[in-house]
Amino acid sequence: MLIMDERTNSTYEVRLRAVNAVLRGRSMSDVADAFGANRSTVGRWVSRFQEEGNEGLVRRLTSGRPRKLEALTEEKLRKIVLQPASSFGYESDLWTVGRLHGVINQRFEVDVSKDTIWRRLREAGLTYQKPEREYYELDEPSRQAWLKQVVPKIRETVRKYKAILYFQDEANVSLTAFLGKTWSPCGQTPKAKVTGKRGGVAAMSAISQRGHLLFRLHNKRIASPEVIAFLHQMLVHHRGRHLVVVMDQAPPHTSGKTTSFIDGENRLHVFHLPKYSPDWNPDEKVWNHLKHQELVRHQAKTKDELTNLTRRKLQSMAKRPRLMRGIFFRCCVAELFG
Repeated sequence: MLIMDERTNSTYEVRLRAVNAVLRGRSMSDVADAFGANRSTVGRWVSRFQEEGNEGLVRRLTSGRPRKLEALTEEKLRKIVLQPASSFGYESDLWTVGRLHGVINQRFEVDVSKDTIWRRLREAGLTYQKPEREYYELDEPSRQAWLKQVVPKIRETVRKYKAILYFQDEANVSLTAFLGKTWSPCGQTPKAKVTGKRGGVAAMSAISQRGHLLFRLHNKRIASPEVIAFLHQMLVHHRGRHLVVVMDQAPPHTSGKTTSFIDGENRLHVFHLPKYSPDWNPDEKVWNHLKHQELVRHQAKTKDELTNLTRRKLQSMAKRPRLMRGIFFRCCVAELFG
């Protein structure tokens, strides 16, 4: 899924998803919050779509001096980049500016700089991203069957019981911090002090459509008792309300103990994602944000320090429902439950 870069115009796909969310009945303010745009911008997208259809959402050309590479339109650039690089003779599927520079210079018989390539990529709404894992074992027919058969059941259960919908997941927060990037003179690799100790904190969380975040930390591996305790915590937190919880098929989620607990709670309705489908769980985005934004370059040296730091960061995230709603709706299946 393409993510909007705040420094550039949003991509066509993001505009279309935002417009569809408004047309399905979500308020422009909520959609603007979820997609990180201004309310007036979303309103302009909707107006253009209603007047011109899909063409109204395509980025409009601006005046200025003629481009050196006029033949390379945004559409053509995106068509190249959205193919695997291996299709152009490279060993792996991922693109670098160097690879793209070579392909464009050869295909269009021009000599443009890598800076020009960077600029054209940004103008096309393309950003340099770390890809998400997609497992070889992924079963696409099962995923499509889940969309057709299970998603309607989830939506009907939410409607029937006026339930709160949560997506749940676990993660391990490591003492080995994600370092991120910084500026440094060419050829002088910067250094960042980190602990050499091994270890981490086991964590569970659940995120709702409205941006509510519930979490629990553990100093041991998560098993069925921990999952049961967390589900019980969710029920206590929402006394009197029915909960629909979507989770993956990890053994602690599908064990006999966990299943027995779920069956005994009439306010709890659990559905499981298809196997090897972390990209369909909005709660995965919570952990990605925590590790790569909130805890980037963290200085915790012991497990206790890391536990306290992680708790503070999650508490801070839980107090920012706008951020949490944005994280939820950046998941590619979130709009199915809007």
